[in-house]
Amino acid sequence: MKIMVVGGGGREHAIIKKLRENREIEEIYALPGNGGMKDDAVLVDIGAKDIDGIVNFAKENKIDFAVVAPDDPLVLGCVDALNEIGIPCFGPKANAAIIEGSKVFSKNLMKKYGIPTARYEVFDDMEKALSYLETAPVPTVVKADGLALGKGVIIAATRDEAKAAVRSMMENKIFGESGSRVVIEEFLEGPEVSVLSFTDGNVLVPMVSSMDHKRAFDNDEGLNTGGMGTVAPNPYYTKEVSDECMEKIFIPTIEAMKKEGREFRGCLYFGLMITRDGPKVIEYNCRFGDPETQVVLPLLESDLFTIMKAVSEGRLNETEVKFSNKAACCVIVASKGYPVKYESGFEIELPETDENSDIFVAGAKIKDGKTVSAGGRVLGVTATAKDLKTAINDAYKLTEKVKFENGFYRKDIGKKALKALEG
Repeated sequence: MKIMVVGGGGREHAIIKKLRENREIEEIYALPGNGGMKDDAVLVDIGAKDIDGIVNFAKENKIDFAVVAPDDPLVLGCVDALNEIGIPCFGPKANAAIIEGSKVFSKNLMKKYGIPTARYEVFDDMEKALSYLETAPVPTVVKADGLALGKGVIIAATRDEAKAAVRSMMENKIFGESGSRVVIEEFLEGPEVSVLSFTDGNVLVPMVSSMDHKRAFDNDEGLNTGGMGTVAPNPYYTKEVSDECMEKIFIPTIEAMKKEGREFRGCLYFGLMITRDGPKVIEYNCRFGDPETQVVLPLLESDLFTIMKAVSEGRLNETEVKFSNKAACCVIVASKGYPVKYESGFEIELPETDENSDIFVAGAKIKDGKTVSAGGRVLGVTATAKDLKTAINDAYKLTEKVKFENGFYRKDIGKKALKALEG
C-alpha cells in the first residue's frame, strides 16, 4: 500500500507518524514535506498547490490512497483531480472545502440553517464597510473572506482600529484577493474550543477537544500567529457543551452541506466560542488544525488509516474511533521574529523521545547533512500523560532540551486550561 500525504508542516508530520502505525502501508510520500520528516516519509519536491504535479506523481507512482491535508489544495480541487484518475482521498472536494475557502459562504450557511454564530454583515465595497463601522458596536471583528494562512482575522478594540483593518484588507490587499470581500461581525466573549471531527457526510465523530494559543507571546500578547501551542482535552468542553454542540452545530452543519449539494467527507474543524448564550461557531476549517493535530492524534487509539479509508468510502458508521483518556500538550518552537520577519538556516538538534512524547517538524530542511530551520514555526514538541498538568510539565522539559539558537516559545501553554480545571 502506497500512501501520499500532501502538505509540508507539523500537522502533516503528525499525520504521517500516525499512519506509519498501520502495517499495510509500505511507503508514505510527503509532497513536499520538509527536511525534518526524512526518517518518516519519502520527500517529493512538489508543492502542495501544484495540482497537476501531484496528479502526475500519483499516476506515475501508482499511489493507492492520498491524504490532502492543507486548506489551499483542498479549495483548489486537489481531491477532485485525484478522484478523477481513480485515487481515493481523505479530504473534501472543492465544493465542500468552500466552508473554509469563503467566510461569506460559511456565515450565510449558518444564517440559512439556524446554526449559532455571531451576527455579521458582508461588504465588497470599502466605503460602505467604513460607513457601517461609524455606528457598529466595538470591539468588533474584521475577517478577510478567503484563505489567509490562519491570519485573516483582526479583533479591533476601537472604530479606528476596525477601519484600519478594513483598509489593510480591501485597499492595501495584505491578504491579496482574499480580502476583496470582508465580513464584519459581532465580538463574542467566552473561552474558545477547537473540535476536529471525522465525517463521511452522513455520520460525524468528534475528536478530543483542544485549546489553541494564537498570540505570539505569553499572556496572549503580541500578534496573531498560526498557533503557538495546544493542549487537549479542553476543560471548557464539558459533556453538556458537547451534547449541545452535537445537536445544534455539528449535525446541522453536515446536514446543511448535504442539502446544498456539498457533501463533506474528511476532517471538519469547528472553532467554537462558549458564550453566555451557549456555544457558537467562530469559524469552520475544511481540514485538520495546526497545531491541534499535534495533540489530538497522539491520543487516538484507533488506526488512523482505517478511519480515513472509511470516511472516503462513506462507512464511518462501521468504524471504531477511540481516544485515550490521557491529556496532551504541544509547545511550538518558532524562529525569533515570527510572525513578522525572521531568519532561517539555524541548526536544530533534537533530543530523544519516548512512547509518551514526540517532536513534529514544521519548518526544516537538510543542508550539508544537518537539519536547519526553514520557516516561522519550526517544531511542535508534544507530550502525553495521565493528566494535563503532567503533560504540560513533560512537554516543557522536552522543549528545554531542544538545541536551536534562533528559537523561541511561549512559557504559558496550558496555563488557562489548568486554571479552569482548578475551578
